Amino acid sequence: MYQSPGRLCSALLQRDISVLRVSVPRSPVKRSGGAKNLSLSVKSLLCHPACVESQNITPVASKATTASGSVGSGNVCPRGSNSSRLYSALAQMLSSGPMAQAEPGQEGALDLEPCAPEELQRECEEVLRNRPPRIQRSFVSPGGPAHQPHPVRLMQWNILAQALGEGRDSFVRCPLEALKWAERKYLILEEILRYRPDVLCLQEVDHYHDTFQPMLGSLGYHGTFCPKPSSPCLGVEHNNGPDGCALFFRRERFLLEDSASMRLAATMFKSNQVAVVQTLRCRATGRSLCVAVTHLKALSGWEHLRAAQGSDLLQYLQAASEGRPGLPLLVGGDLNAEPDEEVYQRFAASGLGLDSAYKQLSPDGLAEPPYTTWKIRPSGESCHTLDYVWYSRRGLRVHALLELPTAEQIGPDRLPSYSYPSDHLSLVCDFSFLDPPQGPDQG
Repeated sequence: MYQSPGRLCSALLQRDISVLRVSVPRSPVKRSGGAKNLSLSVKSLLCHPACVESQNITPVASKATTASGSVGSGNVCPRGSNSSRLYSALAQMLSSGPMAQAEPGQEGALDLEPCAPEELQRECEEVLRNRPPRIQRSFVSPGGPAHQPHPVRLMQWNILAQALGEGRDSFVRCPLEALKWAERKYLILEEILRYRPDVLCLQEVDHYHDTFQPMLGSLGYHGTFCPKPSSPCLGVEHNNGPDGCALFFRRERFLLEDSASMRLAATMFKSNQVAVVQTLRCRATGRSLCVAVTHLKALSGWEHLRAAQGSDLLQYLQAASEGRPGLPLLVGGDLNAEPDEEVYQRFAASGLGLDSAYKQLSPDGLAEPPYTTWKIRPSGESCHTLDYVWYSRRGLRVHALLELPTAEQIGPDRLPSYSYPSDHLSLVCDFSFLDPPQGPDQG
């Protein structure tokens, strides 16, 4: 039975606050028996004072275990009073110990009591009642309305790392008040709840362990997180650890067949960008598909590096599909590249038979949207198409697409804002399996 998010379960906090104020264990603690789940309510996680008030916690080295078992580490700068310092420290303690490795493919630090999406959505609306109305968007069916059995909904979204939004990105027309984590996290969660994707591809996630993993876990999602080895968030004084890519899927919809987290290579060296690749089996149809999430190198002047990173991911996907002809692919990513850039062309021309879903919003089905990110920085207005959803055109059919808001809807101060939590717009697509699968270039 679902539990209301209003039910507080603070025993965990009461038990651990005194420990965390002194120190955080740096080595795993031996224990017997199976893994134990630490449970608390969504309300407790989001609203407990320990999540938003300053705590005197000694900074420690951050560690995050990837799905493939590797560990990335880096020194985290001292955390400030504007985000979940206690929960971050607690998540580090748990993720470095045996509990995080109790079950292969599971990345649990904090587990919340199961929560009904409708209850949590009302909770978000209550917290955000003083904010202006959110941007309203509709779905468009490129091929016209048609009933499709068991569609797969994917959301692709760069949610804006909290440390970068407050500390480095310099959104000159966005008030700092609009970026406060205490409310911005509800805006992010509300956007996810509004569309309720089956698969969720996120970039710039720097609150995975203390917010997204437990919150989405309470809604029935399985999550995997891969942090950047040298995240720019770590250079911000008030940070919550490294940012990275996260891939979530609904447990009641899919079974996890295979999972890997990878550090993208460029020619002869490893780069700072990462990807998560998973093979999922649909419980309703028995069909499998491979899903990937990535975030490539930003800024002008790095076009060749992005092209190399994209090629590395494409080669991995090609190798992963060998022996599985007809396995469809879905790739959600912030490529940090316009459609005329080399890395985009490599995705479009790869032997994997990929196409970009959002081209189908254009009249001729050939052009990408005019923008997926729109912000104003000290250097001026920045309006670009950088985010994409790639799919196997011979294995999947685009059933519906969430339209992009107009300039008037976004507003003159652009993004982020009091109405929208990120400088990137979410992309949401409904796909249907083509039956039977056609051709070996689908996996």
